[in-house]
Amino acid sequence: MRIIIIGCGRVGAGLAQNLCLCHHAVTVVDKDPAAFARLGPAFQGQTVVGIGFDRDVLIAAGIERADGLAAVTASDEVNVVAARLASQFFHVPRVVARLYDPRKAEIYKRLGVQTISTTTWGINRIADLLCYSEFEPVVSLGGDVDLVVVDAPPLLVGRKVADVMVTGQIHVVAISRGGKTFLPTLGTLFQDGDLIHLALLAQDADRAKALLGLA
Repeated sequence: MRIIIIGCGRVGAGLAQNLCLCHHAVTVVDKDPAAFARLGPAFQGQTVVGIGFDRDVLIAAGIERADGLAAVTASDEVNVVAARLASQFFHVPRVVARLYDPRKAEIYKRLGVQTISTTTWGINRIADLLCYSEFEPVVSLGGDVDLVVVDAPPLLVGRKVADVMVTGQIHVVAISRGGKTFLPTLGTLFQDGDLIHLALLAQDADRAKALLGLA
């Protein structure tokens, strides 16, 4: 994909590096040429100096051929203007604007701008960590099916995935291990430090806890 990033602060630079590692064609726009130093010597994308909502600057960045644009400057207003310009004038398929002030999110949503509020995300994430439960649904699908993420308990280490599977009720959908997530087979053995991703019927939560040795 061809992606433009407006703003080369910590978030913009980190996003650019991440996307480059995934083999996307990335162009970073910033009004301060010195900001591009954050990209590091290994960065293989393009850089353009200029204001992120300037039409000529965006054209120089290749917006007419872009598949996506992320506006992540330190200014909510700049981010929204750049995002609206990209989506409504240049018809970029995927556009996201970062917001610091979550109160503006609903306003911009009505304007057709997809936003990410790092403030809201941070608040919710900190609250989750402070109120952590070892068996807490991360997503509820219609109230009947829950997605649960749980650390592999000691009693489960060395046992097979099949030991905690109940057809139609409890499924191990993925395991995160050593920084990577994969789809296990029924014969996969749980290891110490595994993060287990489960899909289960909400009514079977107690049974899942018993199978995992958490009851």
